[in-house]
Amino acid sequence: MKKVLLALAAGALALTATAAMAQDKLTLQLKWVTQAQFAGYLVAKAKGFYTDEKLDVTILPGGPNVAPEQVIAGGGADIIVDWMGGAAAARDKGVNLVNIAQPFKRSGLMLICPKENNINTVADFKGKTLGVWFFGNEYPFFAWMNKEGLSTAEGGDVKVLQQSFDIQPMIQKQADCISVMTYNEYGQALDAGYSPDNLTIFNYTELGNDLLEDGLYVMQDTLADPAKVDAYTRFVKASMQGWQYALDNPDEAAQIVVDSDETGAAELAHQRYMVGEVSKLVDAKDPALDIAAYDRTVKALLDQKIISKQPEGAYTTVITDALK
Repeated sequence: MKKVLLALAAGALALTATAAMAQDKLTLQLKWVTQAQFAGYLVAKAKGFYTDEKLDVTILPGGPNVAPEQVIAGGGADIIVDWMGGAAAARDKGVNLVNIAQPFKRSGLMLICPKENNINTVADFKGKTLGVWFFGNEYPFFAWMNKEGLSTAEGGDVKVLQQSFDIQPMIQKQADCISVMTYNEYGQALDAGYSPDNLTIFNYTELGNDLLEDGLYVMQDTLADPAKVDAYTRFVKASMQGWQYALDNPDEAAQIVVDSDETGAAELAHQRYMVGEVSKLVDAKDPALDIAAYDRTVKALLDQKIISKQPEGAYTTVITDALK
């Protein structure tokens, strides 16, 4: 009898230990390759913030051939990082993405032009070749051109070059102006010898053309599951801890990014630069979506006919409200 009781007690302890160690599994799909643009998530994983919230988080890098909207629609991820233009366009086509948090409050997008090309104002764009990325990154650009009344159609006011994800189109003079992110390609331009003195810089935020960028999105049907909502809430909480730690400890955060990059392409000095620039865009203390910024983004997408109708249910405040 004593042996039976001991066995039962051992079994109960094992079940308790298993329950204590149980973690909810979540997969996060990044919008781009492993870099400091996503430092908060990489830091949260490396520092154990997800584990503290009883989460087992897998982080998948993106790339030029990875569309986060397609990955999550196909069941390959639970959460994606996406720009609102791409997410809204996907929702308009039937992929019911919902914004659950918006860590990036400001846009990092700019258009830069060597001054030798004699481009000083928007009016000088006519007849010029402007480089822009596609794969969902083109929406802010086309919305801006539409706002300025500049045709981007074949034979229109400006010629649009689908540029590579670097500054080579500017160096090789394939384009008169190229798109850059403040935290990435602009740093590459500075390293290549360019500076504010020999560049004309069009900052989307300063021009009032900023559309919301890196937000967190899930599939709408999963929000009907209270367990999923709870897991998402813990994920956002831990992620914002990761962002705060990254912004407070930029050198360590940059090293974590480098260590997390399985390709070995992430270079430490550049990642340190990126953390510093990303810190100007992220509010680590407030992951809530700014509704005014949302409305501005949606209006620009509607005006350009990137989306066909006003989105309904495209965001929820349930998760961020629970963190207040």
